[in-house]
Amino acid sequence: MGGGTAIKTGTRGPMSPPRRSPRGMFCGLWAATGIIAAVAGPAPVLAGSTLSAWRVSPDRGIELRTAPGTPVRAYYEEGRQGAGPRIWFDLPGAPLRRRSLTGAGLLQEVRVGKPDEGTTRLVLEFQAGFQLDPRQLRLVGTSRDHWRMDLRQFPPRSLPILGEGDMDSPAWAWPAQAAGNSRPPRPNPVFSRGQGNMAQSPLPRLGRGRYRVVIDPGHGGPDPGAVGIQGLRETDIVLDVALQTARLLQSRGVQVLLTRTSEVDMDLPPRVDLANSSQADLFVSLHANALNMERPDVNGIETFYYEGGLSYGLADALQQRLMAISPGTPDRGARPGRFFVIRRTVMPSVLTEMGFVTGGVDAPRLASRPYRRQLAQALAAGILSFLTQSS
Repeated sequence: MGGGTAIKTGTRGPMSPPRRSPRGMFCGLWAATGIIAAVAGPAPVLAGSTLSAWRVSPDRGIELRTAPGTPVRAYYEEGRQGAGPRIWFDLPGAPLRRRSLTGAGLLQEVRVGKPDEGTTRLVLEFQAGFQLDPRQLRLVGTSRDHWRMDLRQFPPRSLPILGEGDMDSPAWAWPAQAAGNSRPPRPNPVFSRGQGNMAQSPLPRLGRGRYRVVIDPGHGGPDPGAVGIQGLRETDIVLDVALQTARLLQSRGVQVLLTRTSEVDMDLPPRVDLANSSQADLFVSLHANALNMERPDVNGIETFYYEGGLSYGLADALQQRLMAISPGTPDRGARPGRFFVIRRTVMPSVLTEMGFVTGGVDAPRLASRPYRRQLAQALAAGILSFLTQSS
């Protein structure tokens, strides 16, 4: 690593600032032999943030991808007065927008903001009461544009899979840009092609005709469901994903019934009647969520079940597969719900909300055909896995 810098005191900015420690100063992260220092390197010549991607990885680490040669400073603050400890990273260049992601487990929240007009700050805030040993925290440059901090002092499965941007794309070519060009480069798509191995593994083949599954694309016809960013419609998303999921399942020997295959109006009772009268083994209703258009910070995937047992097992299987191909969006979990179509069906039934059409993270994904293919692959993998394990 390059030469170090002195510990910096905190600065207040428009985003929620890190709090002051009991000693009255913000603390730089310490390695076993001293301060975790900024990494020396040439400053970029363009305006805009030098942070292109970040993720909390399944093996308990935080990873960053930056413009090549970017100096990165890491800081730690212990928790106090009901607030948990924080780790944050400062990089040159201000982000295009401030945003926050709800965490899970011991990670309470992640925020991206700017303490001043020339800095990007990535803050990880952990649950109150959790104790971090800053001597075990060390930021390591693994290449000219990749960084990693080991978080193995956290218990297994205590951190969510969370992130933004594509960690695996080629780095931005900052030095080649003209110095007079102040336009920041466009970030890569928000979903990562490097994720999702669990959902994209080869699909098992089951005995032909042994299982029957009902896939229910919500809404339809005059009822478009939720309408979000740039007119993104729920009905278009769920019908596309449902048709692709059906084809994948049929190719693996599963008989699939769809409650609709086109933009037609269909009430809720006929959807339930189709499932119950067909003696289906499973019922999966597909939806996309929405909130106020003024709340693009709200994102996430969730899968509902009415009663526990097999319905919970199906919900959990699908939720895990969907989250595996959706780094960066909050995991809202497999959770109980009282939706009509899962209350009135007699087989294991779930209703999946595949993201928010009003969400700044989710909406661009849901509008993307490649991502919809990933959703279909994840759903098919989860259904086949559940059928295999429950038979």
